[in-house]
Amino acid sequence: MTTRILIADDQEDVRNGFRLILDSQPDMTVVGEAADGAEAVELARALRPDLVLADIRMPRLDGLEVTRLLAGPTAEHPVRVVVVTTFDLDDYVHTALRHGACGFLLKRSGPNLLIEGVRAAMAGDTLISPQLTVRLLRSLSAPQPAQQPVPEPRTAAADPLTAREREIALLVARGLTNAEVGAELFISPGTAKTHVANIQAKLAVRNRVGIATWAWETGLAGKA
Repeated sequence: MTTRILIADDQEDVRNGFRLILDSQPDMTVVGEAADGAEAVELARALRPDLVLADIRMPRLDGLEVTRLLAGPTAEHPVRVVVVTTFDLDDYVHTALRHGACGFLLKRSGPNLLIEGVRAAMAGDTLISPQLTVRLLRSLSAPQPAQQPVPEPRTAAADPLTAREREIALLVARGLTNAEVGAELFISPGTAKTHVANIQAKLAVRNRVGIATWAWETGLAGKA
């Protein structure tokens, strides 16, 4: 199956770059481009793409409103939306996800993560740029006020991972992609991907964010 994609960004060079990256994949094709948010909504409703890549700051309607209209609970024909932006404000991330986005990627994350984000969204997962994941998890793992009980960390006995898998989980928690994990450990990206899938199955989590959360909750990432 080929994933049909609509690109919404007010910068023509960005749209062209995304089109080149996505059209180079055998399972993806760009079916339309929009230069503003209102046009994105109109084209999405006319073309019925499988997925919309939406920038945050666009004329007429911003990417957050586009996400709400196309992927939110009131959308008549919901469409998967992945937000791809330069702006990494936490409020944007929370609002986009609350409005139904199935991914939040930074433009500087590179083409590999863009492709991975599209595939994750089509598989029913939510991919957030590793830089944002690490920051959000660090804020969640910050010390709690003294008057609130601090949850007990998970014990080593509850750790189902092998030494190699813990190593990979730590790299995922640091925000590395499969290709970067492979380069770090001198294994192929495909092998890294297989390890990540096995880790997800063992931890019963849906995606890389779940692996990173586990690494922070158990203290594995904090030891790095």
